Amino acid sequence: MGNVPNAEDSIVTTAKPDPVPELAARRQLWPHGVSLAIVALTVLILHLMDRVWWCQCGKMFPWTSDIWSEHCSQHLLDPYVFSHISHGFFFYGLVVWLPFKYKRPSFAWVMVIAVLIECAWEILENSPIIINRYRATTIAIGYTGDSVINSIIDIIACITGVLIARACGFWKTLAIFLAFEIGTLIWVRDNLSLNVLMLVWPIEAIKHWQSAISG
Repeated sequence: MGNVPNAEDSIVTTAKPDPVPELAARRQLWPHGVSLAIVALTVLILHLMDRVWWCQCGKMFPWTSDIWSEHCSQHLLDPYVFSHISHGFFFYGLVVWLPFKYKRPSFAWVMVIAVLIECAWEILENSPIIINRYRATTIAIGYTGDSVINSIIDIIACITGVLIARACGFWKTLAIFLAFEIGTLIWVRDNLSLNVLMLVWPIEAIKHWQSAISG
């Protein structure tokens, strides 16, 4: 009689894929999902705060340069977009460039931190206490808050700032920031530094100088 094949010999064994690389790949996607979830939650909160989706004028302009008009902060882009890009510079630098003695998070988690801070500011900025503060102490006398689409663009601008800071490094990023500050100061007599100063510690002489070219 011929050899009877062993049942075990007829079983074809295949190696199971290693779950570790797949799990690692999924973990790399988690922070991106967290960032998207934060943005989505922010949009929902702004909507529940009765923020308009776009300008109440009914027109959808991609850009407005008049910071004294009712269109500022209501459309896609305005001069303050440069301030929000600068937010990204600062948030990235806060986590990566400052000499703290702790383990630096991965870039994806740095982005999560930046998105979280920026979204928190967008919510706070559109609260009555900050809107009234802007109207009382800065040149934004007619400010009524941002539209939802403008807030979304502001968040994207902050993300862009984080990407620029990572790509350019400290000194080039500092040069870009100074260019933004000087450029908008000459252009509209306002910038991130003055905006923060006037919000926290208003100076009447600066407000008068800024208002001299309004209208």
